[in-house]
Amino acid sequence: MTGKRFILNADDFGMSKAYNRAVLEGYLEGLLKSASLTANGSAFDEAVNSVIPKCPNLGVGVHLNIIEGKSLCEDVNTLINSDGNFCNSYGQLLLKAYNPKETEFLSEVEREFRRQIEKVLSVTAVSHIDSHVHTHSIPKIFDIVCRLANEYGIKQVRTQFEKPYLVPDLHKHLNLKYPVNLIKVALLDTFTAINETTLNKWGLKTNEYLVGVTYTSMMDSLSVSYGVMAVNYENTTVEALIHPCRYDDGTIDNHFTEFLITKNKKLKEKIEKMGFEITNYVEKES
Repeated sequence: MTGKRFILNADDFGMSKAYNRAVLEGYLEGLLKSASLTANGSAFDEAVNSVIPKCPNLGVGVHLNIIEGKSLCEDVNTLINSDGNFCNSYGQLLLKAYNPKETEFLSEVEREFRRQIEKVLSVTAVSHIDSHVHTHSIPKIFDIVCRLANEYGIKQVRTQFEKPYLVPDLHKHLNLKYPVNLIKVALLDTFTAINETTLNKWGLKTNEYLVGVTYTSMMDSLSVSYGVMAVNYENTTVEALIHPCRYDDGTIDNHFTEFLITKNKKLKEKIEKMGFEITNYVEKES
């Protein structure tokens, strides 16, 4: 046994009907076995009532979200605007987390996260926790997430260490997205190294590697394939995160391209030939 595990995870499950359709079809007809449910998503109820029952072995995570949409709490003024919508970018959240003058910020983050976790737990078993735009990677916020994971009996929390790799596709590198993504990778890799101590403190498990940041907004089957090849080690868990959408009007964009990853049989065969078990966090735990 090599202990190699590959998890393809659909973030933003419940954000819209298009995301939900992608999860359902990717599970029934493809290699998708894991998805992260957004508690404040506009299609949360549809995901719970129409998708999860048809996907009995889908590993469902909590996709914590303090970036987009409405909060579930009313008393979180450092996170929302007057309309109750989240109003901070990742950079603003990072600055607030370390600003001693923001005395209420971390407690408000905890209240909102607690409400979101409880909402998802009320409708389904939870296999792991991650977050929208990687906000839980911020070390002070990561500590809150791990403490809550321990409290609610959730044993897996995503980390974001991505090993550098190159895809042989020139156009992916000749744009402004690529250098910005490399900065994100450097920041997230640093935070992952810091957060390892917190994981150990709370006795939690995680993925050893992540694929999906270097080529954010440019993810396709080639990006996943080369990302996995870069970390083809024994006794390792690799998570590839995607944001797949299956539009009913035929729209084709980067999210639809990510949906196609879930149905790529050649990619599935290649990953299996490398010795990886295609799985989810539930099966990883067991």
